[in-house]
Amino acid sequence: MDQDTRKQRTLGWLLKYKLHHIPLWVLYHYLWWTVAVANPLKAATSIISSPLAVEFIFYVVFQAAAVYINLYCLVPRYLEKSRFLAYSVLLSSVILTASLSIVGGYYMTAWISHHSVSKMFGAGTCFFYFFGIALPSTVASVTLALSIKMIIERSRSLRRHRLQEKERLQAELQFLKHQFNPHFLFNSINAIFFLINTDPKKASASLSKFSDLLRHQLYDCNDDFIPLNKEISYLQNFVDLEKLRRKNLDVVFRVVTAYTGHLHVAPFILLTFVENAFKHVSRYKYKPNRVLIDLSLEGRQLHFSVFNTIGTADESAGGVHQGGIGLQNVLRRLKLVYGEHDYSLDIEQGHDSFRVKLCLKLGDHIASAITPTPPGKTSVPAVT
Repeated sequence: MDQDTRKQRTLGWLLKYKLHHIPLWVLYHYLWWTVAVANPLKAATSIISSPLAVEFIFYVVFQAAAVYINLYCLVPRYLEKSRFLAYSVLLSSVILTASLSIVGGYYMTAWISHHSVSKMFGAGTCFFYFFGIALPSTVASVTLALSIKMIIERSRSLRRHRLQEKERLQAELQFLKHQFNPHFLFNSINAIFFLINTDPKKASASLSKFSDLLRHQLYDCNDDFIPLNKEISYLQNFVDLEKLRRKNLDVVFRVVTAYTGHLHVAPFILLTFVENAFKHVSRYKYKPNRVLIDLSLEGRQLHFSVFNTIGTADESAGGVHQGGIGLQNVLRRLKLVYGEHDYSLDIEQGHDSFRVKLCLKLGDHIASAITPTPPGKTSVPAVT
């Protein structure tokens, strides 16, 4: 057996039998002795170099035994199974036995020192005097240890719960994101397929835009947060793609920002509202059909507005509750990613229009796989 293996087995044995707790028990009882004699040096001297060390050892050993019997035998077998009567009876028996054993320590100390109990501990001392000291002390030790154990277990339980909740939210976010991606890809492919026969040049341009969109989805948005300028470029490509395949549609995309490379946003949050606007925009032949998109920054506050006209047949389709899987997903993701305080969403539906106003508080989230665009290349020109 090599030295490392021997050390591991020794450590495992010590941990199994709680021998590493011995210094803690010694310190615990030393503090009580210090309080009793009101002198730390005198307390240490009496423990180390006098017959009182026997009494001290009795306190350490039997109170520790009572604590561990309670924590590792009675609690899991009786208290945790709601067998309260049996637990109370057995715990009382353990405490009583430990206290009586500690009382024996007083008599053992007097016997070793060759003095009578009265001479050793003072006149008037007797069994009931010693028992009146040992019993409350043992009850206090057992109660303190049980309280610490419950606090530790509660802390571990809360930590496990938080970890499970975090893993659940991460899994749900991934599911929502992956659920949304095929939905958007399906719509884009349909748009390009429609243009192949009607306008090959536009189809070619659309395919180029679609390639940029696909590259963004596959490589740029794998992190939980991406640079805002990347998301703006993604929106620009999406708008250009929609403009290529739509007729009789006025589109305005206004972006007013300074350098945004240090600010990050959750991917696909903004796009869903833009996609919803194009999906439910009116189909008038003799009236203007409009999609207006405004994006601006005030410090770290992102203001995002999407407006689209809707026709009579499209009024129900434009609503938030009938907005399809994409819009419902983004509402859920906003709550999961930004909580209740870092975003506000206002949805207004009129007789012939639908508007979404989103306000997000952006942060400096790190996305190491993405290189921010240099200053001067973040603002997107208006598209009309």
